[in-house]
Amino acid sequence: MVSGILLQITQQAAALSDTLTQVAAQPAQPTEIRLSIWELALKGGWIMLPIALMSVIAIYIFIERYIVISKASHEESNFMNNIRDFIHNGRIDSALSLCKNNHTPLARMIEKGLIRIGKPLNDISTAIETVGKLEVAKLEKSMAGLATIAGAAPMLGFLGTVTGMVQAFYDMSMAGNNIDIQLLSSGIYQAMITTVAGLIVGILGYICYNVLVARVEKVVFVLEARATEFMDLLHEPASN
Repeated sequence: MVSGILLQITQQAAALSDTLTQVAAQPAQPTEIRLSIWELALKGGWIMLPIALMSVIAIYIFIERYIVISKASHEESNFMNNIRDFIHNGRIDSALSLCKNNHTPLARMIEKGLIRIGKPLNDISTAIETVGKLEVAKLEKSMAGLATIAGAAPMLGFLGTVTGMVQAFYDMSMAGNNIDIQLLSSGIYQAMITTVAGLIVGILGYICYNVLVARVEKVVFVLEARATEFMDLLHEPASN
């Protein structure tokens, strides 16, 4: 009986030993490490500061210009019809008052033409064209800065890539034969993260710039069409 118990204990010990051997033979599962966006940004080094500043400036310019251009593109449906009626009835003062109450580039352009009524048509056309150019220049304010950010942000990212790789190779040279991947990780992180950040800011800046350009071109088209319409109105009384 004792021999049977010893045999059973021996078999269980052997089974436990086999189990431990199999567990030890299995490769250790790597622990998943997750980094937040903030931690990744910190690993990008000092070059991330100007890139982050550019992103804030780009967002501000886009929102501010988008609001301004949206207001400038607003046009009352009967504005030109009312201007036509006032001119035909000789009520220039009423037409000027209507323009002053509409704070839009179109109203300011037509107001300049109304003020010059009675002078040669070429002078009126030149004055309207000049005001139109000034209004478009106001709408395009700060857009050059947005275009600059769209081009400069990727270049800063590539600069961070170069400095990061220089740091990595410097660490390799100083380590001698004791090269460790952890020793090189800081330089490689900077090289990759700054490139990604610069490209993201540059792409977003480029898209925002083109959106604003398209909206400005739409306003320019409306101004040119209404200027032509206004000059036609000045010809109508003379033709009657």
